[in-house]
Amino acid sequence: MPDTISRRNFLKAGLITAGAVAASGTGLASMAGAASGEPLCTLLDLSRCIGCEECVYACREVNGHKFPELKGAIPEMIPREKVKIADWSAPEKQAVSDRLTPYNWLYIQRAYGEHNGEPFELNIPRRCMHCENPPCSKLCPFGAAYQQDNGIVAISPDICMGGAKCKAVCPWHIPERQSGVGLHLNLMPQYAGNGVMYKCDRCFDRVAEGELPACIEVCPVDVQQIGPKSRIIEKARQLAKETNGFIYGLEENGGTNTIYVSPVPFDVLNGSVEKGPGKPHLQPVADAMTTPNRMFAALAIAPVAGIVAAVARFGLLAGNKDHEKENM
Repeated sequence: MPDTISRRNFLKAGLITAGAVAASGTGLASMAGAASGEPLCTLLDLSRCIGCEECVYACREVNGHKFPELKGAIPEMIPREKVKIADWSAPEKQAVSDRLTPYNWLYIQRAYGEHNGEPFELNIPRRCMHCENPPCSKLCPFGAAYQQDNGIVAISPDICMGGAKCKAVCPWHIPERQSGVGLHLNLMPQYAGNGVMYKCDRCFDRVAEGELPACIEVCPVDVQQIGPKSRIIEKARQLAKETNGFIYGLEENGGTNTIYVSPVPFDVLNGSVEKGPGKPHLQPVADAMTTPNRMFAALAIAPVAGIVAAVARFGLLAGNKDHEKENM
């Protein structure tokens, strides 16, 4: 597998098109995409997934320090009838692993059915698609959702107000809210936002250190590969050709950095999987950012969101310094 990276091969052979990367190893994964001017993309071969959920548990273990921590009662929101509380903090809710939640950023979606007269059973790892042109980051009014140069889309919990604009504009409604945490508690706890939104951030902190995302590293059957997008697309098309397979994520929402290859058509899979809150569909998706209203909104929001994010970060920094002085 010379042109893409699977599990511990991630640090081998100069990392594809990255060329001669600094010997320290710092930021190797980021450079692998950045050196070629491309985002990092993942390929998931659904014919390989055995549904063991090792990826789910690894994601929880590695990213647990990023999960929400309530420090008190959740304020009653105003107006109560319109602003719904989303609370996943109880131990039994934190343990939920069969859907996306603020404490579960990856889950295995099960598909059972029949295709061409033959029964099938497939396991589909589901998480954020990390879109090329993500509406969540383009339309976040606070600049909390953002896209890194390597294509990873993340949400900053320090400045997210939990307004759920990201969830509303996401074609798959991926982000999930935890109420009672975040910046809004220090501003207008009963009015602003209602918490923080959470989703897969593709282990961006590990990637920045040259490590694999946890879900890829622990997979016992190498379901996923990661690498510069052009190479991943090449691999996906070759795999689909060799297996008479079908591709999802290449064109959806104008293109994503998560590409699935399946032996069963995705319209059949979409009719076979359980869908609902925290359980995304597998339908074709038009580019959400091509409508005039959203294009205009993105242009209008961008400078404002940047200012809001900068002010929020400055306020947090100043607050931390004051706190340090008080404790000296």
